[in-house]
Amino acid sequence: MSETMLSPSARKVELALRARGFTNEIVEHAQPTRSSAEAAAAVGCTVNQIAKSIVFRARGSGRPVLVVASGPNRVNEAAVEAALGEKLGKADASFVRERTGFVIGGVPPLGHAQPLTTFIDADLMELGEIWAAAGTPNAVFKLTPEELVRMTGGQVISIK
Repeated sequence: MSETMLSPSARKVELALRARGFTNEIVEHAQPTRSSAEAAAAVGCTVNQIAKSIVFRARGSGRPVLVVASGPNRVNEAAVEAALGEKLGKADASFVRERTGFVIGGVPPLGHAQPLTTFIDADLMELGEIWAAAGTPNAVFKLTPEELVRMTGGQVISIK
């Protein structure tokens, strides 16, 4: 899809990618890809290759914390709390939108409204290519796990 045809949120992600020197192509689908299974079916990959973005609120500081997890994995909050040094709380839709600039289901790993402390699921590092949300529930982009680490500055941890 040409960049002039991207939705405003997907275009914002594309600009963030370009500003960091990445050339990954964003693909927007007619149907939403809100779940890992929907995203995997849309792009023709396994659910493991979907890098889902989950935003938490650190309880003490209130700062946003992003966990980029492999599609089927559940986040063990205790593991993330140990790496963060702070308890995690749930982030509601307004918190996610305010802190990232994106809606739940479309939060990309970069291009946020403010810096996010980021943790990356170690399971993603075992894959050759992965897919991440690109600003809307319909938009995704392909990248390597190494690119994910470079573009986010995230810390790779076991989230299980």
